[in-house]
Amino acid sequence: MTRTRDEDACPGALQVHRAADGALARVRLPGGMISAAQLEALAETADRFAAGTLELTARGNLQLRGVTDTAAVAEAVAAAGLLPSATHERVRNIISSPLSGRVGARTDVRPWVAELDDGLRADPDLAELPGRFLFSVDDGTADVSGLAADAGAHVLDDGVALLLAGRDTGVRVDRNDVIPALLTVARRFAQVRGSAWRVAELENPDVLLGDVAPSASPGGRFPPARAPVGWIAQDDAAVALGAVIPLGVLSVRQAQFVAAVGAPVVITPWRSLLVCDLDEGVADTALRVLAPLGLIFDENSPWRDITACVGSPGCARSLADVRADAARTAESGSGRGPVHYAGCERACGSPPSGAVLVATPDGYIERDRPAVG
Repeated sequence: MTRTRDEDACPGALQVHRAADGALARVRLPGGMISAAQLEALAETADRFAAGTLELTARGNLQLRGVTDTAAVAEAVAAAGLLPSATHERVRNIISSPLSGRVGARTDVRPWVAELDDGLRADPDLAELPGRFLFSVDDGTADVSGLAADAGAHVLDDGVALLLAGRDTGVRVDRNDVIPALLTVARRFAQVRGSAWRVAELENPDVLLGDVAPSASPGGRFPPARAPVGWIAQDDAAVALGAVIPLGVLSVRQAQFVAAVGAPVVITPWRSLLVCDLDEGVADTALRVLAPLGLIFDENSPWRDITACVGSPGCARSLADVRADAARTAESGSGRGPVHYAGCERACGSPPSGAVLVATPDGYIERDRPAVG
């Protein structure tokens, strides 16, 4: 189904969204990667010019709600090195295997993420991509390929599969050709999309492949994965800590303590985070400090499977305080598997699998499938 609205209202650091609780600014983090210094800078910005929290998004980005000074936020984001292009800031939507190069990958895709980001920003035509267009780069562990990105690459033993809307097209490319292939798909989408915002909305997505013939049988979709949680042994004998962030809301204080560890951080598409490259002693100390602050390192926690949009009062469209309802479900321990609470039929932030409970004037109803986008 094609969307009818022509205006792309997807927020960024420069073009903010005016929500019921104030302006919302979103900071793109290709591959979810952010340094400790950058996280500290964003925490300070949220404390001075916003509502005092950083929200983790389903695309591995961070956003600030209740912004009181949009110019100051944009300046701080740029000063932190997180706004390398004013023209392309909203199209830098790249998710990648969050532990790539550290745990069990067929190849380290972190350089590919950087190359894709560089290629996006170097092409003036790609500034016209919708802010919802999403790339995925999966190192073969099949974690982010299940998130149904518009254009994706999935590393195989004998090449790299090209994905469209999460579906294996059967097209295989050499590793050296992965980024040119993804950029070509994006350019073609920009040319033919009409009013479509996502590849899944095209009547014939395979038009984006041009005259490239599949060299393998087209496959299906990859199953959804879950957030990596807990004490994670890296292949180099270092340690990563995977933390669930309840409802994806990180307080300034929590963010400051994470940054104080002084290690690389990855924001995952499951609204969790990873603190990486730690020796065992530092990891043990960090765990003892961060867990009492409310970061969850228990892989069996019900919070691992419960998400929600902002709901009331932050969103004028919402019919319920969905975060409060989601919290009651988590605290009761009555989990039913992955579930997303949504304040209206748009179901913003819905994951690609699991139940979606949509608020109505008469309570919640379950929708079989989340909205595209």
